[in-house]
Amino acid sequence: MKLFLDTAHLADIETAVGWGVLDGITTNPTLAAKEGLAFHDLIKAITDLVDGPVSAEVVSDEPEEMVRQGHTLRAIADNVVVKVPMTRAGITAGSRLVADDIPINVTLVFSTAQAIIAATIGATFVSPFLGRVDDVGNDGLALLGDIVGTYAVQGYETEVLSASLRHPIHVVESARLGADAATMPFAVMDKLFDHPLT
Repeated sequence: MKLFLDTAHLADIETAVGWGVLDGITTNPTLAAKEGLAFHDLIKAITDLVDGPVSAEVVSDEPEEMVRQGHTLRAIADNVVVKVPMTRAGITAGSRLVADDIPINVTLVFSTAQAIIAATIGATFVSPFLGRVDDVGNDGLALLGDIVGTYAVQGYETEVLSASLRHPIHVVESARLGADAATMPFAVMDKLFDHPLT
């Protein structure tokens, strides 16, 4: 399973790159704003540091605008993956971006049915949000297992990117359940190293 950071903090990204364990990044304009960075400048800086996929999110409710933003983001670097929301508009835009050979990450996925839609349009990644599923009293890990199992049965090529991970057990269980990748805050990745007997 690939390990991604969900962050806009460049110093944390540099640290994880130095560890040799970082496979990719997921980020969004909200995280960039917390760092006081313009989103496109942030994506450029991240792609200068990270060779793997860098998921960058569009911000619009309109498919045409999402497609335009997706092309702009992809023009920053060849490893940019465009994040689109799991909405009708997002899927419409995502299918057009896929047709233009632009990789997408369908995000904010909360059901297996939504994951099937993402795979059907040829998304590179689908991002089920485990922690947010847990927050509303459901079982995020059970959802992840169902998505992974369904994808295996159907032979979908879309990779399952486990997201909204709150602690190391989320990461470990994502690996055990067969997620292709897991994205997490820096604090969670840092805790993966720790054990009282080490």
